[in-house]
Amino acid sequence: MQLRSLLVRLQVVQGIGYAGMVRVLQYCRASRRVITEPSKISRVAKLTPSQVARFTADWRSAAFQRRLQRHAQVDILTILDADYPLALLEGYQPPLVLFLRGQRELLATRQLAVVGARQATSYAERAVAQLLAPLAAEKVTIVSGLAKGADGFAHRAALRFGLPTIAVIGTGLDISYPRQHRELQQQISQVGLLISEYPLGVGPEPYHFVARNRIIAGLCQTVMVVEAQAHSGSLITANLALQNNRNVLAVPGPIDAPFSAGCNQLIVAGAKPVLNSRHIIEEFLPKI
Repeated sequence: MQLRSLLVRLQVVQGIGYAGMVRVLQYCRASRRVITEPSKISRVAKLTPSQVARFTADWRSAAFQRRLQRHAQVDILTILDADYPLALLEGYQPPLVLFLRGQRELLATRQLAVVGARQATSYAERAVAQLLAPLAAEKVTIVSGLAKGADGFAHRAALRFGLPTIAVIGTGLDISYPRQHRELQQQISQVGLLISEYPLGVGPEPYHFVARNRIIAGLCQTVMVVEAQAHSGSLITANLALQNNRNVLAVPGPIDAPFSAGCNQLIVAGAKPVLNSRHIIEEFLPKI
């Protein structure tokens, strides 16, 4: 078995998490051999007794084999592949395996992440449309998380203005969440790119979306926060982007608007305020 195949199997099997997969990958690289015995994998991964029981049972199950067969039809990107984005390697816990549907070549494009509140207001929708429309001539790909609110505004604006778009989701590629974005998700998979760290059939969990944010922050060169409350997931994405040495932009808003509080705080902390599309475009120009 090749190391790449082992990584895919470890991503699909139950009972082993990210840290365990990293240990197995490091061991196989150092020893220059691929381990396949579940007992050996369990020891190298340093699994707890309960994890060992779950991992071993699933590894040997017919259900696991059926899941592998389903994933044989899925486009898969691993950290071992030549087209794995170097930008992701700079971020926190770079994903080892990603499942893709759509235009894989978009991973090599210039990317602007657009994030914001799920309860985003009509102001956010207007701001996204006004700021993204002029980017159609700049060959910038719009990245977001396909959530309600600002994410949906960003993806729909990208599709409307002919901008490529990438959606990083917190479920398996075969599951639509939220349900009202089923058609939008299908459209992105046809003309853009869907990315998920989670195997087919995996549903939404709160921690999935926190983990998804690091991928959004890792992929992009610049992240723009449209609307965010004082404590929100969008600010987590912005902080991850800062840690990755990315450009962070924020759309200012009224000082008494709860959903502009986070953006205004980012600006006070040093984020660049975005008043027009030129403020976005210049972030992608070569530094002189």
